[in-house]
Amino acid sequence: MERIQKVIANYGYCSRRRAEELLVSGKVKVNGQVITKLGFKVGTKDVIEVEGHILEQEEKEYVLLNKPRGVITTTSDDKNRKTVVDLIPSNKRLYPVGRLDYDTTGLLILTNDGELANLLMHPKYKIEKIYVAKIKGILSVASIKMLEKGILIDGVKTSKAKVKVRRIDKKNNTSIVELTIHEGKNHQVKKMFSAVGHEVLKLKRENLAFLTLAGLKSGEYRNLNKKEVKKLYNEVLNRK
Repeated sequence: MERIQKVIANYGYCSRRRAEELLVSGKVKVNGQVITKLGFKVGTKDVIEVEGHILEQEEKEYVLLNKPRGVITTTSDDKNRKTVVDLIPSNKRLYPVGRLDYDTTGLLILTNDGELANLLMHPKYKIEKIYVAKIKGILSVASIKMLEKGILIDGVKTSKAKVKVRRIDKKNNTSIVELTIHEGKNHQVKKMFSAVGHEVLKLKRENLAFLTLAGLKSGEYRNLNKKEVKKLYNEVLNRK
């Protein structure tokens, strides 16, 4: 017996967080009965229905996308804007692992493996993500140390980060800075730089764990192989 929100995610219908929202809103049935209790447990013989769809186990798929600017990191959009799911032709219900802003580019994983998605997004496993930001101004040594030690944003102090200045353009008063973090708070990178007085002009995620964008142009994607999926699971398991 397992908690229903975990089972829904493992079926690949949506993320565990989204499953919880669907439960609370009365859109989940077990054996024909509406279930709204988080943590309700189900077995392998129970029939689970979500938003009118009876869940059936499907083959897992793992996609690495180089997200372009101007695409929404979601499965649908009420304003009919292009989403990351629109970029990947698949007969499976894929959803993004985490989120990149509308104007942020770079590495994004999409999958129907709810268990792996939840593990990669959980902050306690400290999966490293490398962002490269073009910022206004020249980052001072004092600001670098503040970012490295953790900085207060929205009343919460961020974890320690790694900071590397890749390039300085004194003529245009801009810098290219590499920032490595393992959290995923809303607009975190932009807010961290803002807290030390720098506006982010461009932002790209280049790495997640050991994965890179090698060989992928903007908007292109590839499927992860079995070895890479196993290594991702090991990355998490080794941090428990």
